[in-house]
Amino acid sequence: MSYVNEVLELARRVADSQAEQVRRAAALLVAALKAGGVVNAFGSGHSEAIAMEIAGRAGGLVPSNRLSPRDLVLYGGRPPSVLTPELERDPAIAHEIYALAPVAPQDVFVLISSSGVNGAVVELAGLVKERGHPLVALTSVAHSTRMTSRHPSGAKLMDLADVVLDNGAPYGDAILDLPGGGSYGAVSTITSALLAQMMVTEAVDELVALGETPPVYLSVNVTGGDEHNKALESRYQGRIRRGA
Repeated sequence: MSYVNEVLELARRVADSQAEQVRRAAALLVAALKAGGVVNAFGSGHSEAIAMEIAGRAGGLVPSNRLSPRDLVLYGGRPPSVLTPELERDPAIAHEIYALAPVAPQDVFVLISSSGVNGAVVELAGLVKERGHPLVALTSVAHSTRMTSRHPSGAKLMDLADVVLDNGAPYGDAILDLPGGGSYGAVSTITSALLAQMMVTEAVDELVALGETPPVYLSVNVTGGDEHNKALESRYQGRIRRGA
């Protein structure tokens, strides 16, 4: 139970400390949606799970896309062999990922990386800002601060974002100490998912307060879910994709 207790305590600290940042991030999402934009979420490695929380998720926003290094294969015709663990360190793939996505000027981006230092995510952050998109970064400030950037510019994800959401994960991610050194019990996925859902639900609440009907997915495993979702997705034809 020690892991559960540590995670619950950390989740509460993150929720409380990041409340204002979540509101700022949600406001960027709402502005983009009201302008006809979509939410583009990118993560690689374990951070891809958080992009999946934001895009194409039951209870989440229909106008959303999940971007990942796998897009090079799914949409770019690259061979599967390109998908190595080191790929996320290559700044060049950011330009391919952006070019392959159905991006419009009014879109907002949410980039997820707990370390925030790998070449692909930092390059994509710079490209996003260069193209004029609002950018939300979901990262671990404690971990990123102790790291040296792997991007040629020396920048980190948190340096480039309009809003930074700090998942509160410690350096190295794990929170339980091992006898003799080392640690175990990773937390960044849990707290990052919490922040992602806080941001999306805050955006939905704001849309409701404005008198709008938020474009939210139903589960496909409830009666009428498929029909509801397909009707909403048709509004964003050519703007969203639901690849593997």
